[in-house]
Amino acid sequence: MPTPTTTAQTFETDDLADSTILLVDDNLQNLELMQAYLEDLPCQLLTAIDGTEAVAAIDSHTPDLVLLDVMMPRMSGFEVCQKIKSNPQTRDIVVIMVTALQEVGDFERAVECGTDDFITKPVNKLELLTRVKSLLGVRRLKRQLDQVMALRQHVRPDRERPEAGQKLE
Repeated sequence: MPTPTTTAQTFETDDLADSTILLVDDNLQNLELMQAYLEDLPCQLLTAIDGTEAVAAIDSHTPDLVLLDVMMPRMSGFEVCQKIKSNPQTRDIVVIMVTALQEVGDFERAVECGTDDFITKPVNKLELLTRVKSLLGVRRLKRQLDQVMALRQHVRPDRERPEAGQKLE
């Protein structure tokens, strides 16, 4: 019989197998470091070296999660995040801003753009892995909920959602 830890690790790993992560940073060393930290996950890893390349990668691959540097040439991380979150087809992509910026105004701007979380540079491996696994889990659960709601609507299209406290028939 598997131990609870083994079962949890298997469950976690199995859940990530069909996930795609896009790493975006104009600094090749930072990109390679994040890639090395995430390489043991069973996810597909994609990379982009600036915001424009990131938008093209998102359009062609639709990742589940984007690790996004803030300060980049051609298009900043703020602009990329805003593009992702303003598009109905990509707004559910999880965005984690990776930044060396420390000003409150920078964090406020990132929140206004729609970021889901922050990681500060230099990136800590444990923090990165923990947040990525957690947010990919949330993404998976949201997809499952959307599927259940779509199926429910298909099965019972003439019924509206019950009000709080009201029983289902």
